[in-house]
Amino acid sequence: MSQTLTRREELLRVAADLFAHRGFHGVSVNDIGRAAGVSGPAIYRHFASKDAMLAEMLISISEELLRVGRERAAAANDPVGGVRALVAWHTDFALRERALIIVQDRDWSSLPDEAREQVRRLQREYVDLLVAAQQRVHPALDDRTALARAHAVFGLLNSTPRSSYLEPDAMRAELEAMAMRALDVSGRSPRG
Repeated sequence: MSQTLTRREELLRVAADLFAHRGFHGVSVNDIGRAAGVSGPAIYRHFASKDAMLAEMLISISEELLRVGRERAAAANDPVGGVRALVAWHTDFALRERALIIVQDRDWSSLPDEAREQVRRLQREYVDLLVAAQQRVHPALDDRTALARAHAVFGLLNSTPRSSYLEPDAMRAELEAMAMRALDVSGRSPRG
């Protein structure tokens, strides 16, 4: 990553790695502090609680997925390019943010109710981007089928934390090609 992380971002990254390896309930504020090179109580200068860390972690990544997804879809030159752009973006995210995918999957129920609803809303909007992109390629595709395909593709791409059989570039190409086939979109993957 070329940008310098703020202390807050660094703490979130450390917490995500720890949560991914040991689970949200298996990690204390002191564990996070120790891994980040600060005292546990120093965490409270940045976050009100460990729950607040989890909420910010999952809300901010959901906001980023939606923001960048919108940008990529809007920049596409044609309908197939819109689907490709969304698939490529999510593949890059999934390969780069394995810890966050694990935390989202496993520790979702630990989110405070308000944060869970906010993440759920952001994720619905994000899924809707892929639904709409598919329907621009296939105008007769009904909403339920497009939604089912979108969820299945995101499930495929989000399986990456559990698959490390290929080198990252080969895995990226394979995932993108599989996703495009699953979405019934013609053309080669963006990097293939």
